[in-house]
Formats: sequence, C-alpha cells, structure tokens
Amino acid sequence: MPEPARLRVVAVVEETGESRSLVFEAPPGWSYRPGQFLTLRIPSDRTGSVARSYSLSSSPHVDDALQVTVKRAGYGSNWLCDNVVAGSEVDVLPPSGAFVPSSLDNDVLLLAAGSGITPVMSIAKSVLAAGTGRIALIYANQHQDAVIFAEELREMVARHPDRLLVVHWLESVQGLPTAAALRELSRPFADRECFVCGPGGFMDTAEEALRELDVPSARTHVERFVSLKRNPFERKKRSTSSGPTGGSAETAPEPGSGSADATVELDLDGKHHKLRWPRQKRLLDLLLENGVAAPFSCREGACSACACRIERGEVKMLQNSVLEQEDLDDGIILACQSLPITDEIRIAYE
Repeated sequence: MPEPARLRVVAVVEETGESRSLVFEAPPGWSYRPGQFLTLRIPSDRTGSVARSYSLSSSPHVDDALQVTVKRAGYGSNWLCDNVVAGSEVDVLPPSGAFVPSSLDNDVLLLAAGSGITPVMSIAKSVLAAGTGRIALIYANQHQDAVIFAEELREMVARHPDRLLVVHWLESVQGLPTAAALRELSRPFADRECFVCGPGGFMDTAEEALRELDVPSARTHVERFVSLKRNPFERKKRSTSSGPTGGSAETAPEPGSGSADATVELDLDGKHHKLRWPRQKRLLDLLLENGVAAPFSCREGACSACACRIERGEVKMLQNSVLEQEDLDDGIILACQSLPITDEIRIAYE
C-alpha cells in the first residue's frame, strides 16, 4: 500500500457550526489533482484506529498547503472536529481518487450538497486559476448558516463574474431539491462535464436529473464515500491464497474456467506487462507483487482509485460500492476486487 506520512496541522478553520477545515503542511514529493481525497488515521478506543477519507478542498494550483473540510457526521468526523488543533499530527495516506476534471479548460457543471462542496471547491478554484473553463455550481444546503465556503464563493464570483455562476438552494426556503427542479437548473449546462457530490439522496436525485437531460455517463462523475471495513493503515500481511476475508469466492476457481492460471496483459507508464494470473488472486495484488505501480487506495471496492477497463476477456468482482451500471457496461472494473474468469484478459489504465 502507499506509505502514509505523519502530517502536521498548521491551522484549523471553523467554516460553519458543524464543519471545520484542517490545513496540513504538505510533505515533499506529494502532488494531487483537483477533486481527489486524503485518507486519515483516527484513534479509536475499540479498534486502535479507524480510517476515514475526506476530500481535499484546497487546489494544487492555488494553495501551498493541503486542506480537507470535515462536517460532523459520525465518529471519525466528530473526533477530528473535537480534537485536532494547530500543531496536531495525523497519519495520512497520499492523495487518491478519480473525481477529477479531464481538462481545466473545459466548461463544467458542479452539483453539490452539504459537505459535498469540498471536492467541488477544489475543482472550481483550479479551473479559475489554471484553466479557461466556465463553471456553473448548484449548491444545496439545509439553511443559510450551513453553507460551507459561503464568503469564499461570494469572493470568487466577484473576481470571475463571467466565468462562475453559483446557484444556492436552501431547503429551509425551497424544500428538498427534486429531480425536476435540478433538471431545469442544469438544463442550460447539460453539454458540460458534470460532477455530483453530497449525501446519497441528493446524488440519486441529481443523477436522475442528468439522465433526464440525456447527459452521457461518460460526462457524469459521482463521488461516493463509504466506511472502510478494513483499516488500510494496518500492517498485517495478507495471505496470497485468499483475500482479507478468506471467503469462498476467493478459495475456489470460477466455475467453467478451469484450474490453470489465466494470463493478463496491460500497458502502464509506457511499459508492457504480461503476467500469469492465479485464479484465486485479486488483480491489484498480482500487479503490486510483480512490481507494477498500479494506482489504488482503499482496496475494498469503496473508491475508484484502482479502476481500469477490460479490453478483452472477463473478470468477476467480489465487491463494488462505487461503480454505476453504466461504468460496468462500459467495461470498467476495480482491480482490487477482480478475479479472472476467462483464460486470457487484457486491461487498460486510462
């Protein structure tokens, strides 16, 4: 797994009554793309520690420090809000995630609710600072006092009135946003690359609105976070004959596939690889064991950092909490959860 670093907190910013931004001193050699996230190690009396992922609200094109914004929503976020102060040190995994724009010169539509503004803010600041794209942001909150980055957004609009449009939706005034309402607000910008982040109900509604506007899945990006079942900071060595749960799906070959190893081919970072793929080994494990620097983060099928595309052959995924049906139909798989079915497989990293 990527090596964690112990980062020092240089500032804690109170954004709202329920949210804080933690500003970390960036370690040498780390870089990130707008929209990515950090995974933090949080102490726990019951388990020693838990791991939680938080989106970066800073921009690599604007900010020298790394900043994540945390809203109270459970044990991990509550602990961070209550205990982390300037001078605190936190174990952090390097930036990861695929919720990133294809180009900062493209026009984008951003749909966010609550703390879902955090990766969206990173994207917006980056586009305005280092690109030429125009931005439309539709931002839903329960009430005015819950709007994270309210003042910063006003300042950004004042500096870029011709490139940034912000539409606020307040549930205290307008009720819950409906698919019909989001559809009409989004209609003038439906030809853009679209990014959706927020609570599950909001994202489902926003996705429905974009589907009704016939926005292709290839132009729709959705960021979903789920609690990790396994702590990526733990150093326990994994067995090569079974996965972390030792479930039956990993201890028996796929029916009809035979017991002989499969073969997988891929090109990554300008190098061609052809590897024997044991039936009981996950693809990501195989690549890492053979020195292939494949991207990954959670190893649980709960993020899209290890996503790749099947160009030939077929695999079985053991777990998937992030890919939509459109992604699966397009051949996208999670390397950390994939076992071979056919004898010959080719994958591509994009």
